[in-house]
Amino acid sequence: MNCATPTDFNFSFRGFKCRGGNTDIHAHGWGIAIYEGRGVRTFHDPLPCAQSPIADMVSSYPIKTLNMMAQYAMLLSAKPTDFNFSFRGFKCRGGNTDIHAHGWGLAIYEGRGVRTFHDPLPCAESPIADMVSSYPIKTLNMMAHIRYATQGGVSLENVHPFQREMWGIQWTFAHNGEVPKFTQPKNPQSGCGTTEVPMLGRCTELIYLPVGDTDSEAVFCAMLNALRAEFTTLPTLPVLYEAIQRLSCEIVRGDEKETIFNFLLGCGQFTMFAFSWPGAREGSKVWNGLHYLVRTPPFKTATLKDVDYAVDFNETNDDNDRVAIIATKPLTHLENWKEMERGQLLMFDNGLPYSRPYECAGIERCGRGLSSRSFPRTEICPNQYAYNIPKLLRRLTCKALGKNEGDDCSVVWAERAVDLGCGSGLSGAQFRQCVGYLTGVDLNPEMAKEARDRGCYDRIVVGDAECILQKEHEDTVGIWGYDFVFACDLFAYIGDLRPMFNTVRKSLENRGGTFAFSAEIMNETLDESKEEDCDAGFVLQSCARFAHKRRYIRSLVEEFGFETLLSTESTVLRQHDGKDVLGALIVLSLPSERSMIHCHARNRRLPTWSLPIPSRL
Repeated sequence: MNCATPTDFNFSFRGFKCRGGNTDIHAHGWGIAIYEGRGVRTFHDPLPCAQSPIADMVSSYPIKTLNMMAQYAMLLSAKPTDFNFSFRGFKCRGGNTDIHAHGWGLAIYEGRGVRTFHDPLPCAESPIADMVSSYPIKTLNMMAHIRYATQGGVSLENVHPFQREMWGIQWTFAHNGEVPKFTQPKNPQSGCGTTEVPMLGRCTELIYLPVGDTDSEAVFCAMLNALRAEFTTLPTLPVLYEAIQRLSCEIVRGDEKETIFNFLLGCGQFTMFAFSWPGAREGSKVWNGLHYLVRTPPFKTATLKDVDYAVDFNETNDDNDRVAIIATKPLTHLENWKEMERGQLLMFDNGLPYSRPYECAGIERCGRGLSSRSFPRTEICPNQYAYNIPKLLRRLTCKALGKNEGDDCSVVWAERAVDLGCGSGLSGAQFRQCVGYLTGVDLNPEMAKEARDRGCYDRIVVGDAECILQKEHEDTVGIWGYDFVFACDLFAYIGDLRPMFNTVRKSLENRGGTFAFSAEIMNETLDESKEEDCDAGFVLQSCARFAHKRRYIRSLVEEFGFETLLSTESTVLRQHDGKDVLGALIVLSLPSERSMIHCHARNRRLPTWSLPIPSRL
């Protein structure tokens, strides 16, 4: 249909939809595209048009067009799941319980396809949103967005999620915040924004361009342009994770204080990326960040915050269900919502979050990476993302203590140990035979559950490693303590290590013991060329992981009374952009409090090393 003036198409469509399985045999799905300004609404359904609730809604909704062709949230699950419960509360924030009344959108992955719904009306008032909230579309992966306009007018072309095809895959993007680098400058003569899009990464050619006027769509196009320029074959998930992390840091760099950059990036039916650089707009008390929740068995009743509605998921879900939900603000009461950290990138797949390349590699090996009929897929090297730090650190620790370094070590040389940042438990599995009682600590509840299921820990604690050690010291001072503390790949996520060293010392000082850890080390070139930028002794790398100076670590060792038993100079800890990342493995010792008191009593110089080796339990 093509018209001289905006016209609704209800009359024609009412008869047309009857041909979709009623008066005609065309019963294998239907779709519609409706242009409005520079934007386009699309509706798709594999059901026969004559039987589709979406078609019923469209046929009675007076959308007018010249041209027609025949705050956000995300849900990702282990099994196809409908999103009606979360969307019911979410849509109330679109102009009812919140101010985000400048349009809304929804993208729902089904196989290689994606359904999209967009409306410039407030979500709380939209007939399309009413239909969607009661239509049980099941999916593994979806995102929704309600808009509060800060860049670009209230119009269909500026409504998220934005969608583009790249490598034969449907990519979707929703964003909350403001990105100064991509705020389009105004032309003083026309008052219109320019079409110039900044280039990121290795991009030299603009393939994807924004249709609307938002910084969000401009960022999306720039990221796709950079990814397209970098890869000629489909990247594996760990490679894609590191590339997105690098681009996200590039977008923020130089405007850290002014930038608010929280986004969701969908790249197919299985996988969604979420990045958070939170903040509050000038003069506003509203905090813009990202929170996530993972619902796992045993399920319980959840109550929405924005509407009086509750569901007992124990009655609707089974033991194989698992659902991850991301929202700008928590959607429900009394559930374990977690706020993402500044600069954190999470990859969600199968209803779980992942934040380490070797974890992403595990998902890739399960066959859930990028999938396209048009581009070849890169096979992941079996040893490329092997997580060897726990094994290397265990061998170095055993060597430092004069114990068997082999994999068949069966001598218990530590009575009580704690694994800081235990992740899925690979590190605990390496040290299990050497320890009498082993505690695992991790901030991610899903990783902690995997560690618990691995069966190598006597106790699992969910929370911040430093805070938990401090609390345990205060609650049990003089009673328990540890004689071995180890951290595999934790310090790459911590800049200032002084509080951690202080807390570890307190945990070891009652018994005396050993502290072993890995750390990514700043190279000498960086040390010399950026001395003025690295006075703190550490730097945040482009991959959003911290690297530390050797002398910074040495100063902490001396300050807190540790002695270095053994360390490595240049160990390959991981790979980044196909290159080896070098770091250090370090084993320290601390004498027990009683040993130190004994030395003072005899008026002797305090020894730098006095570790009693406990007897086996």
